Amino acid sequence: MRTEPKLVVAISSRALFDLDDSHSIFEHEGKDAFCRHQVEHEEEILAPGVAFPMVQKLLAINNALPQPQIEVILLSRNSADTGLRIFNSIAHYRLDICRAAFTSGQSPFGYIAAFGAHLFLSANAEDVVKALNAGYAAATIYASHSSDNQSEQLRIAFDGDAVLFSDESEQIFKTQGLEAFTENEKAAAHEPMTGGPFKDFLAALHHIQQQFDAEKSPIRTALVTARGAPAHERVVRTLRAWNIRIDEALFLGGLPKGQFLRAFGADIFFDDQKGHCESASQHVPTGHVPHGVANR
Repeated sequence: MRTEPKLVVAISSRALFDLDDSHSIFEHEGKDAFCRHQVEHEEEILAPGVAFPMVQKLLAINNALPQPQIEVILLSRNSADTGLRIFNSIAHYRLDICRAAFTSGQSPFGYIAAFGAHLFLSANAEDVVKALNAGYAAATIYASHSSDNQSEQLRIAFDGDAVLFSDESEQIFKTQGLEAFTENEKAAAHEPMTGGPFKDFLAALHHIQQQFDAEKSPIRTALVTARGAPAHERVVRTLRAWNIRIDEALFLGGLPKGQFLRAFGADIFFDDQKGHCESASQHVPTGHVPHGVANR
Protein backbone atom coordinates (compact mmCIF):
# COMPACT_ATOMS: atom_id res chain seq x y z
CA MET A 1 0.00 0.00 0.00
CA ARG A 2 1.33 3.42 -0.97
CA THR A 3 1.85 5.68 2.02
CA GLU A 4 0.89 9.30 1.43
CA PRO A 5 3.25 11.96 2.81
CA LYS A 6 2.01 13.50 6.02
CA LEU A 7 1.30 17.12 6.83
CA VAL A 8 2.89 17.66 10.25
CA VAL A 9 2.04 20.63 12.46
CA ALA A 10 4.03 21.33 15.63
CA ILE A 11 2.32 23.42 18.29
CA SER A 12 3.25 24.73 21.71
CA SER A 13 1.05 24.11 24.74
CA ARG A 14 0.28 27.85 25.09
CA ALA A 15 -0.95 28.02 21.49
CA LEU A 16 -3.15 24.95 21.92
CA PHE A 17 -4.59 25.73 25.38
CA ASP A 18 -5.34 28.80 27.44
CA LEU A 19 -2.39 28.90 29.84
CA ASP A 20 -2.46 32.63 30.55
CA ASP A 21 -3.01 32.17 34.31
CA SER A 22 -0.23 29.59 34.58
CA HIS A 23 2.15 31.71 32.51
CA SER A 24 1.41 34.73 34.71
CA ILE A 25 2.47 32.67 37.74
CA PHE A 26 5.68 31.72 35.92
CA GLU A 27 6.46 35.35 35.09
CA HIS A 28 5.66 36.83 38.51
CA GLU A 29 6.47 34.00 40.95
CA GLY A 30 9.02 31.89 39.13
CA LYS A 31 9.46 28.40 37.76
CA ASP A 32 8.99 26.52 41.06
CA ALA A 33 5.64 28.21 41.72
CA PHE A 34 4.55 27.46 38.16
CA CYS A 35 5.49 23.78 38.52
CA ARG A 36 3.59 23.47 41.82
CA HIS A 37 0.54 25.11 40.28
CA GLN A 38 0.51 22.76 37.30
CA VAL A 39 0.91 19.64 39.44
CA GLU A 40 -1.74 20.77 41.93
CA HIS A 41 -4.19 21.46 39.11
CA GLU A 42 -3.25 18.63 36.75
CA GLU A 43 -6.75 17.12 36.91
CA GLU A 44 -8.33 20.45 35.91
CA ILE A 45 -8.97 20.59 32.19
CA LEU A 46 -7.50 23.56 30.34
CA ALA A 47 -9.71 25.76 28.19
CA PRO A 48 -9.03 25.79 24.44
CA GLY A 49 -6.41 28.27 23.23
CA VAL A 50 -6.25 30.42 20.10
CA ALA A 51 -5.08 27.63 17.77
CA PHE A 52 -7.32 24.92 19.25
CA PRO A 53 -10.10 25.16 16.60
CA MET A 54 -7.55 24.92 13.79
CA VAL A 55 -5.95 21.84 15.35
CA GLN A 56 -9.31 20.20 16.00
CA LYS A 57 -10.38 20.69 12.38
CA LEU A 58 -7.01 19.56 11.01
CA LEU A 59 -7.15 16.28 12.90
CA ALA A 60 -10.78 15.68 11.91
CA ILE A 61 -9.78 15.67 8.22
CA ASN A 62 -8.05 12.32 8.78
CA ASN A 63 -11.50 10.75 9.20
CA ALA A 64 -12.31 11.58 5.57
CA LEU A 65 -9.05 10.17 4.16
CA PRO A 66 -8.27 6.54 3.31
CA GLN A 67 -5.34 6.74 5.72
CA PRO A 68 -4.28 9.45 8.19
CA GLN A 69 -2.20 12.12 6.46
CA ILE A 70 -2.19 14.85 9.11
CA GLU A 71 -0.33 14.77 12.40
CA VAL A 72 -0.15 17.33 15.19
CA ILE A 73 2.71 17.12 17.66
CA LEU A 74 3.26 19.05 20.88
CA LEU A 75 6.48 20.99 21.44
CA SER A 76 6.46 22.38 24.97
CA ARG A 77 8.81 24.17 27.32
CA ASN A 78 7.04 22.36 30.16
CA SER A 79 8.66 19.38 31.86
CA ALA A 80 7.13 15.94 31.46
CA ASP A 81 5.86 16.29 35.04
CA THR A 82 4.06 19.59 34.54
CA GLY A 83 3.03 18.49 31.03
CA LEU A 84 0.75 15.83 32.49
CA ARG A 85 -2.02 18.45 32.77
CA ILE A 86 -1.64 19.20 29.07
CA PHE A 87 -1.94 15.56 28.05
CA ASN A 88 -4.94 15.17 30.38
CA SER A 89 -6.57 18.05 28.52
CA ILE A 90 -5.66 16.54 25.14
CA ALA A 91 -7.34 13.30 26.22
CA HIS A 92 -10.41 15.17 27.50
CA TYR A 93 -10.97 16.84 24.13
CA ARG A 94 -10.18 13.58 22.30
CA LEU A 95 -7.46 15.14 20.21
CA ASP A 96 -5.39 12.53 18.41
CA ILE A 97 -2.04 13.87 19.60
CA CYS A 98 0.38 11.21 20.84
CA ARG A 99 3.84 12.62 20.13
CA ALA A 100 5.44 15.39 22.18
CA ALA A 101 8.71 16.91 23.29
CA PHE A 102 8.86 18.47 26.78
CA THR A 103 12.06 20.45 27.20
CA SER A 104 11.90 21.80 30.78
CA GLY A 105 12.34 25.46 29.90
CA GLN A 106 14.67 25.07 26.92
CA SER A 107 13.67 26.05 23.40
CA PRO A 108 12.04 23.07 21.65
CA PHE A 109 12.67 24.44 18.16
CA GLY A 110 15.45 21.91 17.49
CA TYR A 111 12.89 19.12 17.40
CA ILE A 112 10.95 20.66 14.50
CA ALA A 113 13.25 19.00 11.95
CA ALA A 114 13.32 15.69 13.83
CA PHE A 115 9.52 15.48 13.68
CA GLY A 116 9.46 16.64 10.05
CA ALA A 117 7.08 19.52 10.79
CA HIS A 118 5.77 21.78 8.03
CA LEU A 119 4.51 24.42 10.48
CA PHE A 120 5.35 25.53 14.01
CA LEU A 121 2.90 27.60 16.08
CA SER A 122 3.98 29.05 19.41
CA ALA A 123 3.30 31.86 21.84
CA ASN A 124 7.06 32.28 22.27
CA ALA A 125 8.37 34.77 19.68
CA GLU A 126 12.00 33.77 20.25
CA ASP A 127 11.29 30.14 19.35
CA VAL A 128 9.37 31.24 16.25
CA VAL A 129 12.26 33.41 15.01
CA LYS A 130 14.65 30.48 15.44
CA ALA A 131 12.35 28.24 13.42
CA LEU A 132 11.98 30.78 10.61
CA ASN A 133 15.73 31.35 10.48
CA ALA A 134 16.17 27.60 10.10
CA GLY A 135 13.81 27.59 7.10
CA TYR A 136 10.53 26.43 8.66
CA ALA A 137 7.10 28.02 8.46
CA ALA A 138 6.40 29.43 11.91
CA ALA A 139 4.19 32.03 13.55
CA THR A 140 3.70 33.64 16.93
CA ILE A 141 0.09 33.22 18.02
CA TYR A 142 -1.64 36.44 19.06
CA ALA A 143 -4.38 36.62 21.65
CA SER A 144 -7.22 36.76 19.17
CA HIS A 145 -10.94 36.91 18.60
CA SER A 146 -12.50 33.52 17.86
CA SER A 147 -13.39 32.76 14.25
CA ASP A 148 -16.92 33.07 12.88
CA ASN A 149 -16.35 29.83 10.99
CA GLN A 150 -18.57 27.40 12.85
CA SER A 151 -18.49 24.77 10.08
CA GLU A 152 -16.24 21.73 10.03
CA GLN A 153 -14.31 23.17 7.07
CA LEU A 154 -10.84 24.47 7.95
CA ARG A 155 -10.23 27.95 6.56
CA ILE A 156 -6.68 29.31 6.46
CA ALA A 157 -5.73 32.77 5.14
CA PHE A 158 -2.28 34.00 4.18
CA ASP A 159 -0.66 37.33 3.45
CA GLY A 160 1.48 37.29 0.32
CA ASP A 161 4.82 39.07 0.47
CA ALA A 162 7.22 37.67 3.12
CA VAL A 163 4.74 34.88 3.95
CA LEU A 164 3.79 32.86 0.86
CA PHE A 165 6.28 34.76 -1.29
CA SER A 166 9.74 36.14 -0.55
CA ASP A 167 10.10 39.73 0.64
CA GLU A 168 11.97 40.85 -2.51
CA SER A 169 9.11 43.02 -3.75
CA GLU A 170 8.34 44.32 -0.27
CA GLN A 171 11.94 45.50 0.02
CA ILE A 172 11.38 47.70 -3.03
CA PHE A 173 8.19 49.08 -1.51
CA LYS A 174 9.92 49.83 1.81
CA THR A 175 12.98 51.48 0.29
CA GLN A 176 11.62 53.13 -2.87
CA GLY A 177 7.89 53.56 -2.34
CA LEU A 178 4.62 52.42 -3.88
CA GLU A 179 5.25 53.78 -7.37
CA ALA A 180 8.57 51.91 -7.73
CA PHE A 181 6.98 48.76 -6.30
CA THR A 182 4.10 48.94 -8.80
CA GLU A 183 6.40 49.52 -11.76
CA ASN A 184 8.60 46.60 -10.70
CA GLU A 185 5.64 44.23 -10.41
CA LYS A 186 4.31 45.30 -13.82
CA ALA A 187 7.72 44.76 -15.42
CA ALA A 188 8.17 41.38 -13.69
CA ALA A 189 4.58 40.19 -14.10
CA HIS A 190 5.66 37.05 -15.99
CA GLU A 191 8.51 36.23 -13.58
CA PRO A 192 7.37 33.93 -10.76
CA MET A 193 8.30 35.14 -7.29
CA THR A 194 10.57 33.15 -5.02
CA GLY A 195 8.77 31.15 -2.37
CA GLY A 196 8.46 32.50 1.16
CA PRO A 197 8.49 30.57 4.45
CA PHE A 198 4.89 29.32 4.07
CA LYS A 199 5.13 28.03 0.49
CA ASP A 200 5.78 24.40 1.52
CA PHE A 201 2.98 24.47 4.10
CA LEU A 202 0.55 25.75 1.45
CA ALA A 203 1.77 23.02 -0.93
CA ALA A 204 1.12 20.37 1.73
CA LEU A 205 -2.42 21.72 2.24
CA HIS A 206 -2.91 21.70 -1.53
CA HIS A 207 -1.85 18.05 -1.70
CA ILE A 208 -4.61 17.13 0.72
CA GLN A 209 -7.15 19.33 -1.07
CA GLN A 210 -6.46 17.50 -4.35
CA GLN A 211 -7.86 14.31 -2.82
CA PHE A 212 -11.33 15.85 -2.62
CA ASP A 213 -13.73 17.42 -5.07
CA ALA A 214 -13.14 21.17 -4.95
CA GLU A 215 -16.69 21.82 -3.75
CA LYS A 216 -16.39 19.23 -0.96
CA SER A 217 -12.87 19.95 0.27
CA PRO A 218 -12.49 20.11 4.07
CA ILE A 219 -9.86 22.85 3.58
CA ARG A 220 -10.35 26.27 2.03
CA THR A 221 -7.48 28.71 1.57
CA ALA A 222 -7.33 32.44 0.87
CA LEU A 223 -4.68 34.96 -0.08
CA VAL A 224 -5.45 38.27 1.63
CA THR A 225 -2.98 40.87 0.44
CA ALA A 226 -2.60 44.64 0.48
CA ARG A 227 -1.64 44.42 -3.20
CA GLY A 228 -4.07 45.71 -5.79
CA ALA A 229 -4.10 45.93 -9.58
CA PRO A 230 -1.80 45.92 -11.48
CA ALA A 231 0.44 44.19 -8.89
CA HIS A 232 -2.05 41.31 -8.72
CA GLU A 233 -0.93 39.74 -12.02
CA ARG A 234 2.44 38.55 -10.75
CA VAL A 235 0.76 36.86 -7.78
CA VAL A 236 -1.65 34.94 -10.02
CA ARG A 237 1.11 33.87 -12.39
CA THR A 238 3.37 32.81 -9.50
CA LEU A 239 0.74 30.49 -8.01
CA ARG A 240 0.06 29.12 -11.49
CA ALA A 241 3.78 28.41 -11.96
CA TRP A 242 3.87 26.64 -8.60
CA ASN A 243 0.80 24.58 -9.60
CA ILE A 244 -0.79 25.44 -6.25
CA ARG A 245 -4.45 26.31 -5.86
CA ILE A 246 -5.66 29.20 -3.75
CA ASP A 247 -9.44 29.10 -3.35
CA GLU A 248 -9.95 32.81 -2.76
CA ALA A 249 -7.71 35.80 -3.48
CA LEU A 250 -8.48 39.22 -2.02
CA PHE A 251 -6.49 42.11 -3.47
CA LEU A 252 -7.34 44.92 -1.06
CA GLY A 253 -5.19 47.77 -2.34
CA GLY A 254 -4.20 48.81 1.17
CA LEU A 255 -7.58 48.42 2.90
CA PRO A 256 -7.58 46.98 6.47
CA LYS A 257 -7.84 43.19 6.34
CA GLY A 258 -9.88 42.43 9.47
CA GLN A 259 -13.42 42.66 8.12
CA PHE A 260 -12.47 40.66 5.03
CA LEU A 261 -10.91 37.92 7.18
CA ARG A 262 -14.06 37.79 9.28
CA ALA A 263 -16.16 37.53 6.10
CA PHE A 264 -13.94 34.66 4.91
CA GLY A 265 -14.30 33.00 8.31
CA ALA A 266 -10.59 32.37 8.80
CA ASP A 267 -9.67 29.84 11.47
CA ILE A 268 -6.23 31.43 11.34
CA PHE A 269 -4.49 34.19 9.36
CA PHE A 270 -0.75 34.57 8.84
CA ASP A 271 0.90 37.97 8.20
CA ASP A 272 4.44 39.32 8.50
CA GLN A 273 3.53 42.82 9.71
CA LYS A 274 2.72 43.38 13.38
CA GLY A 275 0.30 46.21 12.64
CA HIS A 276 -1.72 43.99 10.32
CA CYS A 277 -1.67 41.17 12.89
CA GLU A 278 -2.86 43.40 15.72
CA SER A 279 -5.72 44.65 13.55
CA ALA A 280 -6.63 41.20 12.21
CA SER A 281 -6.56 39.63 15.69
CA GLN A 282 -9.58 41.74 16.61
CA HIS A 283 -11.53 39.65 14.11
CA VAL A 284 -9.93 36.20 13.71
CA PRO A 285 -7.15 34.05 15.22
CA THR A 286 -3.86 35.43 13.93
CA GLY A 287 -0.23 34.36 13.68
CA HIS A 288 2.62 36.83 13.25
CA VAL A 289 5.37 35.69 10.89
CA PRO A 290 8.46 37.68 12.00
CA HIS A 291 10.18 37.35 8.64
CA GLY A 292 11.42 39.75 5.99
CA VAL A 293 12.19 43.43 5.74
CA ALA A 294 9.21 44.54 7.86
CA ASN A 295 10.73 42.80 10.87
CA ARG A 296 14.32 44.05 10.60
